Amino acid sequence: MNLYHYASPSTFYPWAGKLIPWFAALALILAAAGLYIGFFVAPTDFQQGEGYRIIFIHVPAAWMSMFIYVVMAFWSAIGLAFNTRQSFVMARALAPTGAMFTFVALWTGALWGKPMWGAWWVWDARLTSELILLFLYVGVMALQAAIDDPRRADRAGALLNLVGVINVPVIYFSVKWWNTLHQGASVSLTRAPSMAQTMLWGMLIMALAAWMYTIAVALARARTLTLERERQSEWVRARLEGQP
Repeated sequence: MNLYHYASPSTFYPWAGKLIPWFAALALILAAAGLYIGFFVAPTDFQQGEGYRIIFIHVPAAWMSMFIYVVMAFWSAIGLAFNTRQSFVMARALAPTGAMFTFVALWTGALWGKPMWGAWWVWDARLTSELILLFLYVGVMALQAAIDDPRRADRAGALLNLVGVINVPVIYFSVKWWNTLHQGASVSLTRAPSMAQTMLWGMLIMALAAWMYTIAVALARARTLTLERERQSEWVRARLEGQP
């Protein structure tokens, strides 16, 4: 399988265009199913009452905020190692969506925390590290926007992605490493989930919906970036050849 073939803009652009409607449709269907299960099928929590239902938005958003940054770091590493332009494009295309999910996670966490903890915000280890993640997303986008040369901007953003990815395990393990107000993970690979099956299914379906949405939006944004760069390259070539 020739991966460089799919890294070519001429191959990636039409290929991504065919996939976007499928992922968008899956995102819409899964989101509708997940919200229905979360708000109408899942039982009321015996401790938190109806207020707990915000987890069907908060938890998937928090998961995606970390997962997207790891994927950005992966594409950045591929781009630096193999000098593939589309890898940098994918890393850049994911950043706004990752920032959006991080903001949603923080905002819904505040709405959840007010009735549970009695405060909108505390300088808890997990909340603080999640806020740092938002700053990293914004910092990557601002750094790339501040550099006119796309190649230099790509490499600068990639280096910041690789340095900032160390914050992701800090977020995940913060509730284990420090004494925090934030509750521990309800879903784990090493033990049974501490919630009803309908709650778990609703949350997982919403996470899949967020994943499908991320793929659709990232591919659409990557197509736009690819067009912009190809047009810029054509303009530069025309200027070098002396054409008006």
